Amino acid sequence: MIELTPVAGLAEPGRASAIPLRLLTVEHFAAYKKTQPKHVLNWLSLHRFKPEPGRSIMVADATGGIDHVLVGVLDMPDNWALASLPAKLPQGLYTLDMRFLPAFAEDSELQARLAFGWGAACYRFSAFRTPENHLPLLRLSDRTAHRKALHLLKAAYLARDLINLPANHLGPRELLAHTKAVGEAHGAKVTLIQGDALLKRNFPAIHAVGRAADNPPGLADLRWGNPSHPKVTLVGKGVCFDSGGLDIKSSSNMRLMKKDMGGAAVLLALAQLIMERKLPVCLRLLIPAVENSISSNAFRPGDVIASRKGLTIEIGNTDAEGRVILCDALAEADSESPDLLIDCATLTGAARVALGTDIPAFFTPSNQLAEQLQKLSEQEEEPLWRLPLFPGYEDLLESKIADISNSPESPYAGAIAAALFLKRFVEKTPQWVHLDMMAWNVRPRPGRPAGGEAHALRSLFRLVENLANTKSLRSGRKSKK
Repeated sequence: MIELTPVAGLAEPGRASAIPLRLLTVEHFAAYKKTQPKHVLNWLSLHRFKPEPGRSIMVADATGGIDHVLVGVLDMPDNWALASLPAKLPQGLYTLDMRFLPAFAEDSELQARLAFGWGAACYRFSAFRTPENHLPLLRLSDRTAHRKALHLLKAAYLARDLINLPANHLGPRELLAHTKAVGEAHGAKVTLIQGDALLKRNFPAIHAVGRAADNPPGLADLRWGNPSHPKVTLVGKGVCFDSGGLDIKSSSNMRLMKKDMGGAAVLLALAQLIMERKLPVCLRLLIPAVENSISSNAFRPGDVIASRKGLTIEIGNTDAEGRVILCDALAEADSESPDLLIDCATLTGAARVALGTDIPAFFTPSNQLAEQLQKLSEQEEEPLWRLPLFPGYEDLLESKIADISNSPESPYAGAIAAALFLKRFVEKTPQWVHLDMMAWNVRPRPGRPAGGEAHALRSLFRLVENLANTKSLRSGRKSKK
């Protein structure tokens, strides 16, 4: 396996001398200036500096070194308040100085969020080139904040790396191996089912989609935690490359299809974060991993294939393969009726047309779960938007020769139709949420470089954390004891 990127930009807590990053709002600028000598005031005036969000300036000491750095922020600093700094500042050790924001000076959670934005900005995908080694370091005085930021960054880096890896370095076999490595590093039990063993274990839909590739299809099944705790099951789409199959994509649409395992990457990262934080949940992660290729035994348009649930699926289009592999994994997940079931997938272009590349769509039959996830996404500054599981579109899934079709003939409501398809395989679990995401930044912004992205990672972690803390997410039913 390719060695993954270690977290960059964070120094271990300690007492070494560090340059203060002095966070300021416009409101507190006057109080700051009263504490500064004339040459500093002249410097700020010369550069017409105001501590507005996104602006920063280095302030020199008497010897010409950096005395401190002024960083403009809002009244409540956001996740990305420091994210532009690693690219601007020289090498050195920096630390947070919140003296002019006394309401947040002892806020461990805020420090962790600021450090996450800094560390996310220090990410460089360097698996195939010499990595940068001149990035500045941020040191937190709060060890709890440091630990939280580090765990979250490790998860985000893992997802970004896996999504960025090209398909010749990350096929189904390699994705399953990474899942096994993450699980075993945290004491989880990981079972891998590969190749024709999928048929023997009754995962025929996963096998049908992936059988044409030289790198065989498989399913990773990770279990961790105490069975007496609330049960959380994650299902991630792991299409390591999608040619479209016999309904082949155009070259322009195929170019980014190494990222079609983004759902699996995000949920593997979420599973790692849950295990590192030792949340009191009983965790299960299912990753169906395939490559949608073309060969003499590829599944075809018009084929009717079996599924684990027993429903037959007519293949209207081989390029709608993600929902086909997910349905087997979701049927298995639903058989245990977990307290919370999350699936993530780079599933439809229709969701991107509706919401763009930065906002994952989510679907759930539970209004309670939808309200909670929407609120958490706002708190974490990760935009998510609910789309309806509109029953009036169920007829889009009709097939004349099978129980269900994987691809509607209508060009409309593609994301909803895909979610309704998945819903047919989730009958016992009311607290189910499906996310249709891009898992890719199409343009660079501070802390969010172009390339693979762990969309919704923080919001989903908070959702699981809330369940672990309250044990009462399951609507209308008693939580397990």
